[in-house]
Amino acid sequence: MENRTGVTEFILLGLTNVPELQVPLFVMFMLIYFTTVVGNLGMIKLILLDSRLHTPMYFFLSNLSLADICYSSAVTPTVMAGLLIGDKVISYSACAAQMFCFATFASVENFLLASMAYDRYAAMCRPLHYTTTMTTSVCVCLVIGCYAGGLLNASIYTGDTFSLSFCKYNVVHHFFCDIPAVMVLSCSDRHINEMVLIYVVTYNIFFALLVILISYTFIFATILKMHSVAGYQKALSTCASHLSAVSIFYGTVIFMYLQPSSSHSMDTDKIASVFYTMVIPMLNPVVYSLRNKEVKNAFKKVVAKVKLSTRL
Repeated sequence: MENRTGVTEFILLGLTNVPELQVPLFVMFMLIYFTTVVGNLGMIKLILLDSRLHTPMYFFLSNLSLADICYSSAVTPTVMAGLLIGDKVISYSACAAQMFCFATFASVENFLLASMAYDRYAAMCRPLHYTTTMTTSVCVCLVIGCYAGGLLNASIYTGDTFSLSFCKYNVVHHFFCDIPAVMVLSCSDRHINEMVLIYVVTYNIFFALLVILISYTFIFATILKMHSVAGYQKALSTCASHLSAVSIFYGTVIFMYLQPSSSHSMDTDKIASVFYTMVIPMLNPVVYSLRNKEVKNAFKKVVAKVKLSTRL
């Protein structure tokens, strides 16, 4: 095969070159990553242990937690290593692998958010048919579809980026191998590749957003017809949690990917990337679950069992 690249490794510039900020940023990201892993693993275990949480909503939530751990793990350890030991060199293949892993689980999260919106629509707008609509097989198929779509998208994004030629410029103005930051280093014409990226990302984002928008249009119409104050408040609380996470996730993704590379400001992109690579995975357990009474009760039940076992 023709050798399409003269670059064998990339250099990640990271977030900052100020020595005084290296250790504080390392400590901050370590705490964020630790909270992300513990919080999401705890959520998965809590859902597995409590039979009352064996419902479609929490099945999707457990997979969302898994996706959060995986796509945070694709980026954060590399960033921390760069801050702690100054190792900012990443091989060509490792860069491609990081991009593939991150794109896979970010896409999975995108599709899971849409699946969760549809689940909420089925629960609130068609409660009498909910058990027959959201069966175990339907939920499993939806989740498998999310992962299959994630793998397909990641293959397109990574193949689209690394099909370009990289001649001599190998300094990535980012803290990880993000698609726009790597693509801009190419010495070949990347216009078609950029268009492919924009079209595929646009389709995936707006397909998911369309499902969410249609679902919540019916949900809000149903909420407005409610006569029970308790039911009204519970429905609004559930919607607010999901919509706040949707707004943060899609806001940063649209800002990052749905603009030409010529209009990208790498410093601004780095700040936005911190939110969707590190902060959002940490916040999702709080946004989706800790405001939920069922999860709180399940957590209290587990804590009570632990206290009882220690006493015995």
